[in-house]
Formats: sequence, structure tokens, C-alpha cells
Amino acid sequence: MTNHFSTRAIRILSILGLFAAMLAATVATQVVTATKAHADGCYTWSRTLNQGTSGEDVRQLQIRVAGYPAYGEHIATDGIFGPATKAAVQRFQTAYGLTADGIATAATYSKIYALQDDDCTPIHFTYAELDDGCGGSGYDGGPLSEAATKANALQTMWQLEALRHALGDQALNISSGFRSVPCNNSVGGASNSQHLYGRSADLTGVHSFCTMAKRARYHGFGGIFGPGYPGHDDHTHIDIRTSNSWSAPNCGI
Repeated sequence: MTNHFSTRAIRILSILGLFAAMLAATVATQVVTATKAHADGCYTWSRTLNQGTSGEDVRQLQIRVAGYPAYGEHIATDGIFGPATKAAVQRFQTAYGLTADGIATAATYSKIYALQDDDCTPIHFTYAELDDGCGGSGYDGGPLSEAATKANALQTMWQLEALRHALGDQALNISSGFRSVPCNNSVGGASNSQHLYGRSADLTGVHSFCTMAKRARYHGFGGIFGPGYPGHDDHTHIDIRTSNSWSAPNCGI
């Protein structure tokens, strides 16, 4: 009887031990899953991207590194990972102290996740900040659809994030961003102003206007106008057009 009881007790204890181990493994798995870096409410990459890959995940990456082309150059957000995209990824990696191999893996994605909010905007800029708020509600009222205008604004903000980081992570203040047609007319803006398309921002802040204008040449901005250009002595205008038109005579540009 004693031996039978002892054997039965041992079997029960073994089963309990196995159950405890399974429970611990389940909890550990849940903890790992819960702490895995990802972009809640936004975009999450699921594969390594390097030169030769293509797809929507490449395009999403290009938007976020669009502020890291060579001097006077621009990154195409076409979903094709070519040499220019590789070089931009390398500059992004260098800017944030990562291994600069031009290959987008978990380390690169983790840095991007740390830099963006749940709506995919970079942490230091918002859609509301880039909207003048006159003549429209949000990003409607321009020549493009609201969705297309917001897409332009998103890339503008990521390029601004790159510029901000290059200038020591000090504030860039936006005095004018997207304008609806009525808003643009009311402030005397050009009929083809980049402000109408969500592609531009007028900057003030802790830096001189010339400092911002000069540095913007390295971060993919095709339109740069500042001191010495008519009507631009009190701000620096930047925009993401893909052909360069720069004029800030008082800054040597």
C-alpha cells in the first residue's frame, strides 16, 4: 500500500511539474512577443531589404530615408531598392550610429520605429503642425486628393526630421505648411505654390535662416528660398520638388 501510494504521488508530482514548465514557457513566449519592437498603428517590416529588392516595404523605407540623399540629390519613392536607396540607407545608419552597410535589417527598423508615431509621422512633426488650417479642414481644398496631399506631407516631414537631426536635434518651427486654394490666395501665394500640394514648409526656429537653407541642400529639398530672395527675409522656404531651384542670395546660395 505504501509503495503504491508513493508511486502515485510521484506520478502526480511529475504531472504537476510538467504543467508548471509548460505554463512558464507560455508566459515567457507571451513576454517576448509583447516586447518585440514593432510599429503599432503604423507600418512593420517583415524582411531584410537590400539592393535588388522591390515592393511596398521598399517604398515605405524610401519615404523614411528620403532625407538622406547626396548633396543636391533626391530619393525616388518607387519601391525599387537601387544604388541611391542603398546610399541613403547608409547615410541614415551613419547618422544614428548604426552599422552603415546599406542593408535594412532589424537594427535599422528599430531605429525607424523609435523615430515614428503611430500614424507614421516622425516624432517631432505632426500633420496638424504642417497644416495652415485656413481655407480648408485638414488636407482638403488643394489641387490633389486629400490622401495624395497627406502622402506628400508625410515625406516632407521625414525630410524635415533628417534636417532637424543634422542640425543638432533642435526645434524647426513651421510658420506655413499645406495651404488650400482659398488659403493660398488669401496670403498671396503663387498659383503653383508647392504649399498647395503638401510638399513644403516655411521654417523659423533657433537656427539662422541661412543655416537652415544651406543644410537643406543635403536632405533632398529641391526648393530652397531664403534671405535675399523676394519675400523670404523672415523665413526659409523648403520643398520636396525633385528638380533643384535654390535661391538665398544673402546666404551665398
